[in-house]
Parts: sequence; structure tokens; C-alpha cells
Amino acid sequence: MDDLVPPRQADISYETEHPVRYETAGPVAWIVMDRPKYNNAQNSQMTYALDDAFRRAIDDDAIKVIVLAGEGKHFSAGHDIGTPGRDVAKSFERRLLWADHVNKPGAEMLYTREQEVYLGMCRRWRDAPKPTIAAVQGACIAGGLMLAWVCDFIVATDDAFFQDPVVRMGIPGVEYFAHAFELPPRVAKEFLMLGERMSAERAHHFGMVNRLSTRDALKADVQAMAEKLAEQPRLGLWLTKQAVNHVEELRGKRAAMDAVFHMHHFAHAQSDLTRGDSLGGQDARTMVAANKKQAGEG
Repeated sequence: MDDLVPPRQADISYETEHPVRYETAGPVAWIVMDRPKYNNAQNSQMTYALDDAFRRAIDDDAIKVIVLAGEGKHFSAGHDIGTPGRDVAKSFERRLLWADHVNKPGAEMLYTREQEVYLGMCRRWRDAPKPTIAAVQGACIAGGLMLAWVCDFIVATDDAFFQDPVVRMGIPGVEYFAHAFELPPRVAKEFLMLGERMSAERAHHFGMVNRLSTRDALKADVQAMAEKLAEQPRLGLWLTKQAVNHVEELRGKRAAMDAVFHMHHFAHAQSDLTRGDSLGGQDARTMVAANKKQAGEG
């Protein structure tokens, strides 16, 4: 969800060279998004750092379980649509068989970029052969949902909330469209069309969240769960993960996601043609203000 005309390369300014931390605790790797100043907004720099971290954990036979977490008040505010580190125009060493996006005209630029950076990366991480747990506190919004949803388990604090308000941009949900698989269809429509926050408790009721915790106990609870998983046979865990993921594919998850990805980019192009802006005139500031107003915070 980035502007069709990318910012000049000189405008990009990263606040950190290391947007992701990699830590280990026994058989558990902790991959920690570390842009707390911007509530772990996901730019390409972070995406590729996450991929490096997943690769590192998968290559290490001593690691049995992978945890994805976010530093600071919130797990993730979503895709970066407004920080100085918004790097839509920057090339990275691509991990999938897509061409570079920076020299592509019009809607092709976004379409090419997001095939890798959003949809492709999420599918890549979902298929990791080791169990993955998302440790979620505070906000898990839009692009943040994608990061949590690719994990096999979600443990959330009692003050966590989930939200995909991008219909406000004229877009039918984020690129990794798992909404109607994570939630019952009518609830998914409510979640998307109203764009309201869903509490961790309600998400737990629908099975989107496995377990509830607190901010004080989250790390210990997730570590304990990870260590229990680590006691199981490695191949058994991988085969079980593949089995359940296969059932999702038989239910049409990949095909549905492909179809909605194209709707997503049609929406970007329509907004650009009618408003001169692929985000429907919205930016980080207006989205935050609208979200706070909707939640009665401002």
C-alpha cells in the first residue's frame, strides 16, 4: 500500500541500521521488530531483515521454534506509509523470482514490489519448516496482521487489538488476504467494512488468537509454550504443520489470496487515476487520526 510515484531515493532516512533483533533462548529464536519509534511500521528494510532472521533460524539446527515479536508499545502499526524510512523506491536483493520494481511504470511498480515484499515474503515465512509463534502486544494493524497471521500460533496480551482499516483507502484489505480464513465470513466482513478494532479477547473467541497473556507475562508465557513445542520431534512438527496448511490450501486459501491481491492492486490503480494517489488520499497521519477518533481516543 504505497504511493504510485515513489519518493526520491535521497529522501529516505533510516533511524536505525538494524530494524530487527535476533536473539536466542535455548532452542527458541526470538525475531524482534525493533522500530519502536514508529511502532514497528514495516518498510522494505525491515522486511528483508525479517527474511534474513527467519533464514538464520531455519538454518540453525539447534533452533526448534521461532518467535516473532515487536519491541515497544505495539507489535506493529502496519506497513510504513509515513516515516522517513519509507523506502518504496529502493532496490534490495530480491529473494523470489520477481524482477526489480523501481524501474517499472505506473501500477506495475507497486504490483511488482508487493508480489515479493508483502505477499511473497508472507507465504515464504508461513511455510517455514519450524513452528512459529507471534507474541502480540498493543496494536496489530493492517500489515501487522500479515506478520501475525503467517505464524502457526498467536499469543496476545489482554490489551492487544487487531484492525484492518484500509477500506478507508478504497482497498479490500491487506495483501496477504487471510481474513476469511482467520475469521468467520460475516465477522470478516464486519472487521473489514467497519474497520473497527477487534480486542484480543474477541479474537481469541473466534480462534484467531491461541492464548491470552499480559504485558508482564507475555515473554515468559511464549517462551514456555515454545520450549514445550521444542520437546516434540522436529519432523513430526514439520509434517503436522504441512498437513494443516494443506487443508487450508484445499479450502482455497492460496487461490482466494491471489484473486484478492489483484483486487487490491486494481483499487490502488483506481485511486491513482481518480485522485492522483494510490492510497485514496490517506497517509499515516490521517489514518492514525481516523483510527483514534473511531476508538474514541481523540
